[in-house]
Amino acid sequence: MKRSKALPRITAAVLLLTVFLPVSAQKRLRDYGITPGVLSPGKENAITDVPGVKVGQVTKIEGDDMRTGVTAILPHDGNLFRKKVPAAIYVGNGFGKLAGGTQVMELGNIEAPIILTNTLNVAEGIIGGIEYTLSQPGNESVGSVNVVVGETNDGGLNNIRARYVTKGDVLSAIRNARSGPVAEGNVGAGTGTVAFGLKGGIGTSSRVLPVSMGGYTVGVLVQSNYGGTLEIDGYPVGKRSGHYPYRDQILHDTDGSCMIVVATDAPVDARNLERMAKRAIMGLAKTGGIASNGSGDYVIAFSVSPENLIEAKPRYTPTLLQNDDMSGLFMATIEATEEALWNSLFAAETMTGIGGRTVPALDRDAVAKEILRSQSSESR
Repeated sequence: MKRSKALPRITAAVLLLTVFLPVSAQKRLRDYGITPGVLSPGKENAITDVPGVKVGQVTKIEGDDMRTGVTAILPHDGNLFRKKVPAAIYVGNGFGKLAGGTQVMELGNIEAPIILTNTLNVAEGIIGGIEYTLSQPGNESVGSVNVVVGETNDGGLNNIRARYVTKGDVLSAIRNARSGPVAEGNVGAGTGTVAFGLKGGIGTSSRVLPVSMGGYTVGVLVQSNYGGTLEIDGYPVGKRSGHYPYRDQILHDTDGSCMIVVATDAPVDARNLERMAKRAIMGLAKTGGIASNGSGDYVIAFSVSPENLIEAKPRYTPTLLQNDDMSGLFMATIEATEEALWNSLFAAETMTGIGGRTVPALDRDAVAKEILRSQSSESR
């Protein structure tokens, strides 16, 4: 396929820079003085605030039609196959291609890195996850592994039929995963995504419960590619701008998908992780998402509580929170999800892709100004 000469050919080494580049220059919701929710975020306000969780990303931008990538989430530093994490999946709307979901629902655990990419590259996500697992010391006799791969369709900006993501990209994302700040916006699996008719992408956030409630951390990472009537911290951005679905009975900018990954260090099992995952969909709804007919909205939730990692032993006796102690985690999940989704919009930049289509970024300065003005007037 002929490439545009407008952009130089980018080597694999350059494509990997999203793993290492500092993200301090990226603008996030809180940089504008908007502080949603009532719970406090963690140090990085990211999924990596959950101990041991790492994120790796490969961003693929080349010529005029490659706008895609991979995001990998590693629950802990060890051998995931030998020390599986309790996990659950909740389906908000099932118009998607989530791989590996049924085994998680059946057994209540995850045994490999979680991979996010585009719709037609799910197979490469599986292959990369399998190869990584089989290469781990101690896994020489492994003959079966379940890799969870989520996707959204980035075909609005990316030549999705070209299937640019490779097994090597997936392995690079996994092997270069890091703790600390996480790049957001037009990176990794969010490189070519669109949300609310605006440039979407990767977003993340976290919440830390008070010590009196256990001091646990909940972190969320999202791949936003969905639609509805955008609201930010209660302000009706979509309605005020006149940009919303069904206006004049015309449907636009609603179909798409949203992948949500929830991590916590709280000692909870698959059953209560599923209850947390359900609350993440509430967070999506608070941003104005409507989970339309063509939207694949999935939540993957896991716990890294050390005493609950699942090993191959005859007996498994986890330490679990009581149901009565879950409400704080529910609230943390909702707050972290909605802020992660807003961060995906605030961090994203205008992008031009396949066919010359340009998707604008959120007008951050104007929107933030309106939100703060509205909140100021309400407080009087």
